[in-house]
Amino acid sequence: MPSVATTSEIPLLPSASKSLPLTTSTQGLQGIADKHITKGLGRLRDHVFKEGKGLRVLTTENQRLLDFTSGIGVTSLGHAHPDVTAAIIAQAQSIIHVQCAIGLSEPYVQLVESLLTMMPDPSLDSFFFWNSGSEAIEAAIKVARTKTRRNNIVVMQGGYHGRTSGAAALTRSKTSFFKGTGPLMPCVYTTPFPYWHAMGLPKETPEEVLVEQAILGIENLLQQQTAPEDTAAIFLEPVIGEGGYVPTPPAYTQHLRQLCDKHGIMLVVDEIQTGFCRTGKTFAIEHSGVRPDLMVFAKGFANGMPISGIVTRSEIMSAMQPGSLGGTYSGNVVACAAALATTRYMRTHDILGHVNARSEQTFKGLREIQADTENGGWMIEEVRGQGLMIAIEFKDPKSKLTGKHSRGDITLPGNLNTLVQNACYDRGLLVLTTSIYPVLRLIPALILSEDEVDEMLNTMKEAVKEVAKAVEGK
Repeated sequence: MPSVATTSEIPLLPSASKSLPLTTSTQGLQGIADKHITKGLGRLRDHVFKEGKGLRVLTTENQRLLDFTSGIGVTSLGHAHPDVTAAIIAQAQSIIHVQCAIGLSEPYVQLVESLLTMMPDPSLDSFFFWNSGSEAIEAAIKVARTKTRRNNIVVMQGGYHGRTSGAAALTRSKTSFFKGTGPLMPCVYTTPFPYWHAMGLPKETPEEVLVEQAILGIENLLQQQTAPEDTAAIFLEPVIGEGGYVPTPPAYTQHLRQLCDKHGIMLVVDEIQTGFCRTGKTFAIEHSGVRPDLMVFAKGFANGMPISGIVTRSEIMSAMQPGSLGGTYSGNVVACAAALATTRYMRTHDILGHVNARSEQTFKGLREIQADTENGGWMIEEVRGQGLMIAIEFKDPKSKLTGKHSRGDITLPGNLNTLVQNACYDRGLLVLTTSIYPVLRLIPALILSEDEVDEMLNTMKEAVKEVAKAVEGK
C-alpha cells in the first residue's frame, strides 16, 4: 500500500501540551452523567461498570455482580468472550469501516454465509444488516409495504418492537416508550395476544381457550378494522418480550401462518430478543414449525457489538430498489467480525444442549421457591418463559386476577418485582423488571454454569424471603 501520513507527521496544536483531565472517580462520573446525559435514559442504578468477564461484572467501586441481564440479552457468550474479542481486535487492526454502499467487506459476506446455515427455513436467503433492533424493524416495515403495496400492519397487544418512530408505533407493551411523541405512524392495528392476564382471564384458563379468543380477535380485526387486501404484515414476537416474557402458543402462530397464506399478508417474526439459541432453539419460531416471510434479528448474535438484520426470501427482497436500504454504519465491518465469531462459536458448540440443561435447572429452582410459601413463595403468581428467557410474575394488588393471596388482610405493595430486584442487587445479583405487570425477568448469558444458576437461585430465594418478611411485618 502507498505510504500515508501518520499521527506523528501531523503537527500538534499548542493546546496539546495541556491534556484534558478526564474524570475517573465514581462520584465525578455520576455527577457529569447527571448534568449532561439526557434524563430520557432510565437506569437501574448509577453504578459505573468497569470490567466484565463471563457473567461477572465489576463496578468502579469494586462491587462484583453476577449479571443475569446480559445487557438485555446481548452478551450471549458472556462479557469479553475471547473468540469475539480476538475477532474485534484483528478486524480493527485491518480495516475499521467499509461503507456498504461503496463496497463489500469479507466479514459482511462471510457473516451471510454463516447465517445461511442457521436459518429456520432455507427459503430465508436474502439479508440486510443495520445497527439496532429498532432500525431493523424500520427496514422490515419498508420491505413489507414495498412488496405487498399495502400500508396496514397488525401487531400484538403487549408486543415491543423498538423506540424509533416507526418501531414505536408498533410497540404495545408500555406507553412510556412513545407517550408525548405523537402522532405516531398511522395504519397500525392491535390484536389480542393469548396471554391470560392481558385477556382478563384466570391463570388456569386452558391454552386452547386463550388461542381461540386470540384467533377470534384477529379474525374480527380483519373484518372490522383492516381489510386483508389492505394489510401488509402481521408482526409477532415468538416470546413476547417487554410485555412479560410470554411464549406464543404454537397453535396461534400456525393459525397466523394460515391467515397470511390465505390473504397474501407477510408474517414478520421479531427474533431480536429471542433469536440465536436464547429459547432452546436457534430461533424461537422453530418451536412452532412455522416459516416466517421475514425475520428480524439483533442483540445476541454479535455479543455486544451494534448490529442487526433482516432476512427474507430473495423474491421479496428483490422488490427493493438499489438505495432504498442502507445507512452509514450498516453492517459495520468490526460488528460483522464480532457476529461472525459469535455465530461460529454457536455453530461449533452444543450451545442448545447447554441452554436447555440450564433452563431446566433454573425453572426447577424457581418453582421450588414459588412452592415455599413459608418463605415468600406465596407472593409469586407464575414462573414462565422459554429456554433462558424466564419471567417471575408476582401478585398485584391492582389486579382482580392476581391480587388474592394466602396471607389474610396483608396489603400487598404494587411493586413486588422491584422490591425483589433491589434485594437481589444488594446481594450482588443483577436482574431486570419488565411489563406493566409486576414481572421480574432473567436473561443471562447462554454460557452460564450450573454453579452460577445455583448462586442465582440462592440469592433469589433470600431476596424473596426478605421482601416477604417486610410485607408480613416480621
